Amino acid sequence: MLLQVLVGGLSLGVLYAIIALGYTMVYGVLQLINFAHSEVFIAGGIVGFLVFDAVKASSMNGYLKLLLACIAAMAVSGLLNVIIERLAYRPLRGAQRLVPLITAIGVSLILQDLLRFLVGLRGQFDLSVPLPQGFGNPISSLFGLDISLLNLQVKDLILIVVAVVMLIGLNLLVNRTQLGRAIRAVAHDRQTSGLMGIDANRIISLTFLIGGALGGLGGVMFAMKYQALNAYSGTLPGIKAFTAAVLGGIGSIPGAVLGGLVLGWLETLLGVISLFSSVPGLHWLGAIKAEYKDLGAFLALILILFLKPAGLLGRSAAEKV
Repeated sequence: MLLQVLVGGLSLGVLYAIIALGYTMVYGVLQLINFAHSEVFIAGGIVGFLVFDAVKASSMNGYLKLLLACIAAMAVSGLLNVIIERLAYRPLRGAQRLVPLITAIGVSLILQDLLRFLVGLRGQFDLSVPLPQGFGNPISSLFGLDISLLNLQVKDLILIVVAVVMLIGLNLLVNRTQLGRAIRAVAHDRQTSGLMGIDANRIISLTFLIGGALGGLGGVMFAMKYQALNAYSGTLPGIKAFTAAVLGGIGSIPGAVLGGLVLGWLETLLGVISLFSSVPGLHWLGAIKAEYKDLGAFLALILILFLKPAGLLGRSAAEKV
């Protein structure tokens, strides 16, 4: 049971981590909470669905189908995020912090209805994602081993591998490349970095492009994992991913990953905790149903932030006077 909780929580946690990175990158540069990221993320999922649906009858290899879906979703979501930054956020860059926040909520609502309209053109509300053959099989079908106790499917293993590769690649990009140094410079001091020859507007646009592409990739992984989505499916995962970013330390890439994993494990554990009610003295656990897993996760978040307000890996910034 514990092994299943750990593996199931890992699969869910890395999904939250992928989405949370989009929030973290934008906040790290602009100190802006991009609430429209939920819709950017689900737009990627819808694009992934369209690609899966278009090639479902072909004899193309399943992993190639997934690669095409990921490339298309990352391109569309990245471009969408850049357009949002250029039209909605850049004109408000000098405004009080509450103004861009309200604008982000407004953009989120606009995108929800726009996606609903576009999906409605197909005469559908809920989209059923056609997975490539074999993705729903247990992982024992890949290795020929008796590891059915893990209750892990091929698509979950793909999700974990994609997340690990993406996180390693993002870490190398931010810490080992010239673009990464420019992003960190703009995040530290936009005005001074401009004096050093860095085009802050270009770097911010590239940051939104990368954050949106990560959201699009997360959307494809979400569609692959749950095999169903609609225009409003991004709201709750988006809130949870933002929670994961705050839990780990908003603005910290390792913090977003850690926060996603902690939240995924908490949710998975709380979803099955009623099974331990048969243990003597723990009969009261039977009242904690799977529906309460979200409540428990957010209560844990509040408790952790009471003890460490900056998040697990966040740093408390001293205010200059």
